[in-house]
Amino acid sequence: MAAPELLSDEGYRADGRRPAEIRKVRARMGVFEQADGSAYIEQGNTKALAVVYGPHEMRGSRGKALPERALVNCQFSMATFSTGERRRRPHGDRQAGELVLLLRDTFEAAILTHLFPRSQIDIYVQILQADGGTFCAGVNAATLALMDAGIPMRDYVCASTAGLAEDAALADLSVPEEAAGGPVLALALLPAGGQLAQLQLSARLHQERLPRVLEAAGAACRALHAVLDRVVRQRLREVAALLGD
Repeated sequence: MAAPELLSDEGYRADGRRPAEIRKVRARMGVFEQADGSAYIEQGNTKALAVVYGPHEMRGSRGKALPERALVNCQFSMATFSTGERRRRPHGDRQAGELVLLLRDTFEAAILTHLFPRSQIDIYVQILQADGGTFCAGVNAATLALMDAGIPMRDYVCASTAGLAEDAALADLSVPEEAAGGPVLALALLPAGGQLAQLQLSARLHQERLPRVLEAAGAACRALHAVLDRVVRQRLREVAALLGD
């Protein structure tokens, strides 16, 4: 991301943020009564929806059941209207398949799957609008949906991107920043213990520059954790009020 226009002389990005500042986040839980858990999140103009079912008995072949833990089944899709480009196969392209694997690996590191042997947990994520950090927004929505379903996890899973504008590390990249041509780092973090659930780089990055980008992504994840925690606490208050009635 060497393009100087990504950062003004005054240190502001094109959307008015400082380099370490995340986009505005709006989120809510329990958006679908039919699901065991659900959540919707907006990070800037990126909008993601997540639905969770389970734990439940294995569907299809019981031979796929794991005797010591739950099977985490994931789907990740982009709505046909989520970008300016028309998408013919929102469920079937190669990139979506790769994101499914990343999503599964991320949450297998966080969910206490050993508590539910021979069962299945389904996580469905759809991106309704894409404006940077789509996978990370999907992870954050899935975290809220899993908590809405009451599925035990080691910690929140908070995800954010980061990159570079010259020598400045930028957190929570927008589409123009992602498209500027430099490496994009995507981090999924369990913030309480600092455990990395997922780390991806879109291109090579010199090892001397990696710590700055990694720290920017980590700080963004911790900022997101504070936001997601407020959403969860608000949801708990709403549920308690309903039970009180």
